[in-house]
Amino acid sequence: METRELELGFLALPRERPAPGVVMIPDVWGLSDHARDLARRLAGEGFAVLAIDLYTREQPSIATPAEALQWIRELSDPQVLGDLQRGIDLLAADPAVAGRKLGISGFCMGGQYALLAACGCRGLSACAPFYGMLSYADDLDPAKKPRSPLEALPDLGCPVLGLYGREDHLIPLDQVSELEAGLAKSPHGGEVVLYPGAGHAFMNDTRPEMYRAEAAADAWPRLVAFLRERLA
Repeated sequence: METRELELGFLALPRERPAPGVVMIPDVWGLSDHARDLARRLAGEGFAVLAIDLYTREQPSIATPAEALQWIRELSDPQVLGDLQRGIDLLAADPAVAGRKLGISGFCMGGQYALLAACGCRGLSACAPFYGMLSYADDLDPAKKPRSPLEALPDLGCPVLGLYGREDHLIPLDQVSELEAGLAKSPHGGEVVLYPGAGHAFMNDTRPEMYRAEAAADAWPRLVAFLRERLA
């Protein structure tokens, strides 16, 4: 496996190339060792992975979950989607991908933006959000938050595999049901998997209080199989 640090993030490449590409969006804590580990794991499954760094302009000072939520509320979606399009274009042009299909995945805040990217960015053939927030509060700045992921669903451009915890206090189950209904109406379709006993960040094995081994063990091969099918 080959890895590179880029201006836009961390690139992990499989041994056999060209390979389908995946833009991976980390959670609100940014391009951490955990995010790099997930990128390496996915590269080990045969994908060229760009774990994108959304904090190249400004590194937030986040110490608590409340501060993390406030940061997400104030982050400019158009700016983030512009950065994601740059990442998609960069990965598509890399010789390691060489014209193969691209997908996008993300965790927490990254799952939120993965779904928005699937509805607003070019060049994607699959989207796999992990527990990304689906709806926005009414009091947010419309210039920074023009539409929530659920509101963007009519513009969905590729199939979706959504992976959520049934006990996620940040994402109400009625919103997950609304996502399922929206995917059922889309010509691209998709699937939502809900994990009993799992809450937010159930994939993050660096946070023992959040990690759920059984859910993570099921979700990862689902992700790999979905990407292999859709990016073949």
